[in-house]
Amino acid sequence: MNKKSNIIFGAIFIVLGLFFLFSSLHILDYSIFNIGYILGTFWATIFLIIPAIAMHSIYFSGKSKGPGVLMPAGMFLAIGVVCQLSMLFNIWGVLWPGFIMSVAFGLFELYVFGGRQKALLIPVGILGGTSLVFFGVFSLREIFAPDIRHLFLPVVIILFGALILFGGKKGR
Repeated sequence: MNKKSNIIFGAIFIVLGLFFLFSSLHILDYSIFNIGYILGTFWATIFLIIPAIAMHSIYFSGKSKGPGVLMPAGMFLAIGVVCQLSMLFNIWGVLWPGFIMSVAFGLFELYVFGGRQKALLIPVGILGGTSLVFFGVFSLREIFAPDIRHLFLPVVIILFGALILFGGKKGR
């Protein structure tokens, strides 16, 4: 197989696997083309993730001189990811510690890109550690749930497509 066919077949397997995965999780149905469904399901992407990416691009493009925009941008991005995953997979009970982690994420971005003030690492460590403890405690039941077995085939198909798409010889 040449590189172009690997890309095509890998992408087909990934899309097919995602379709089966979303069908197994009852995410895809016939109302997917309804604007109310789209806004109701993807509100976090529309109102949190996209503005967060825009704020990040403002900072990294040089239009903003101060790194202060990174704190809300990081928080919006983390909260948006938590809300979007929770909306898609109905796992609010597992992902709620992500709201605590979002503050740690925003502060950590401020630390990394804003002059490396060591005092910022204290709340990052406390909030991040607390969030990880809550993630661990509240997600153990979900991780070992027996009904997760129906996800095996779609995940295998996705991994197979990714292997075709990105695998192969390193000499290419």
